[in-house]
Amino acid sequence: MIGNKATVLPLRDYRGGRRTLYFTRSELNQLLGLYSRNVARGVWRDYAIDHRDGQALFSVFRHTHESAAYTIVKTASSAHPAEFIVLSGRQRLRVARSLGDAIDFFRAKLSLVP
Repeated sequence: MIGNKATVLPLRDYRGGRRTLYFTRSELNQLLGLYSRNVARGVWRDYAIDHRDGQALFSVFRHTHESAAYTIVKTASSAHPAEFIVLSGRQRLRVARSLGDAIDFFRAKLSLVP
């Protein structure tokens, strides 16, 4: 407020220059296919999709109220093509140029944890 008058400020003037990044329909199909296979195996129980400046995140959980077991982060900029990073907590497990290569990590690594 300026004095006793309310002032409308356009949000676009205050937002960062990076655009929101999303998963494509094809990428979502791959991610949800991976998720459903691991739900059927009893490994995962929940997932979340988030968006941050210049990032799209797909996180999977063993239990609903826990931290993410794994997160696949899609990053891109105007200078660089998309990159996919597989994280477990803060640990980088794989960096790949395609989602398929990132998902290959799970084909070799996942097993049921008691």
